Amino acid sequence: MQGNHDEYRPPVWKSYLYQLQQEAPHPRRVTCTCEVENRPKYYGREFHGKISREEADQLLSQAEGSYLIRESQRQPGTYTLALRFGNQTRNFRLYHDGKHFVGEKRFESIHDLVTDGLITLYIETKAAEYIAKMTINPIYEHVGYTTLNQEPTPKKLLPLSPEAPDASVDANRSFVLSQLTSLVRRATLRESDLAPKYEKVHSFKVHTFRGPHWCEYCANFMWGLIAQGVKCADCGLNVHKQCSKVVPNDCQPDLRHVKKVYSCDLTTLVKAHNTKRPMVVDMCIQEIEARGLQSEGLYRISGFSELIEDVKLTFDRDGEKADISSSIYEDINIITGALKLYFRELPIPLITYDAYPRFIETGKILDPDKRLESLHEALKLLPPAHFETLRYLMAHLKRVTEYEKDNLMSSENLGIVFGPTLMRAPELDAMTALNDIRYQRLVVEALITNEDVLF
Repeated sequence: MQGNHDEYRPPVWKSYLYQLQQEAPHPRRVTCTCEVENRPKYYGREFHGKISREEADQLLSQAEGSYLIRESQRQPGTYTLALRFGNQTRNFRLYHDGKHFVGEKRFESIHDLVTDGLITLYIETKAAEYIAKMTINPIYEHVGYTTLNQEPTPKKLLPLSPEAPDASVDANRSFVLSQLTSLVRRATLRESDLAPKYEKVHSFKVHTFRGPHWCEYCANFMWGLIAQGVKCADCGLNVHKQCSKVVPNDCQPDLRHVKKVYSCDLTTLVKAHNTKRPMVVDMCIQEIEARGLQSEGLYRISGFSELIEDVKLTFDRDGEKADISSSIYEDINIITGALKLYFRELPIPLITYDAYPRFIETGKILDPDKRLESLHEALKLLPPAHFETLRYLMAHLKRVTEYEKDNLMSSENLGIVFGPTLMRAPELDAMTALNDIRYQRLVVEALITNEDVLF
């Protein structure tokens, strides 16, 4: 996709599905001319009471997109949306819980529900084969993927598809002007040679897009009124729900989406900041090693919780510009407390839930050589960013033990402190989790003692 002078040539956004959405039948409410008893307050004149399927079919026969609501004769209190599409009446069980729905999508009004339903029915009927092949030859694979630290200036507007109908030109151009997609940003920004190549899955969530949007995987229009697709909460990638299943695990988080340092997924954080390890880990350890290695009870003694919380807020607000020097936090136990808090608040622990059982089994092995071999295999289960952070932390804790005569912190003592901090049982009962504490200590103790061999 790169031309002369590395100029980015953006993809052609495919307008076929947008054209189909424009052609879809419009809702036509069939109103009831008489008063209906016991009409639910959240339905309007489209409610016809207890009429039969045949009566509904006759009322709707005049035009595509016609709709009404009827109450079931067999099951009073249940309601059906009757909708004319494809020269036949479609019946859908209708629900209301503050919003109207017949499936996963929830709507403020029946009109919106029917509009979205007609668009979906029309497109999925007319373009079933096209939709099934959307993920073949995606533009995504040809664009590349780089980190976002700034907003680039586009050199050209996205070219309009030669197949685009006149009706789609304004919408397509509006889409181009209003939004630099994450796809375009990925292609425009270079990836640092020093950036770690950590794999990260996308954090896709169902999203409602305002205005026309195109899928950044297959380049096709995302149809419907609401919940047209999914958006990655970390990098902002917009794709169809079906395309999300085949998008590579190459999420490159955008700093504008990653709002904090603490309680943020570790891999997400390091990719967003383009670092090998979380900056809070590097900065705290550097500060501790500069002025705290000889401090008695290092990591065992707690600092004031209010000041530890203050360090956390400082990192969340300022990131790598956070000032944790002795002029601000004289007590080194505040810094050690902030580091331990960071690990405790990770949504996925440093020793991940997936790897946890293997590490616990390792802790139960009595033979030192076999335990070491098992630990080596268990470490392979960790994601790269977790492994690198654990390696750095264990090297630091090994240096802490070298000052044991001053700080009184042996590898066993550090294992007691860091075992439950770095490892959390994945949904085990209380008794099992309690029993695991001993093995958590033994695992961390072994990692510190054998740091030079294991890493």
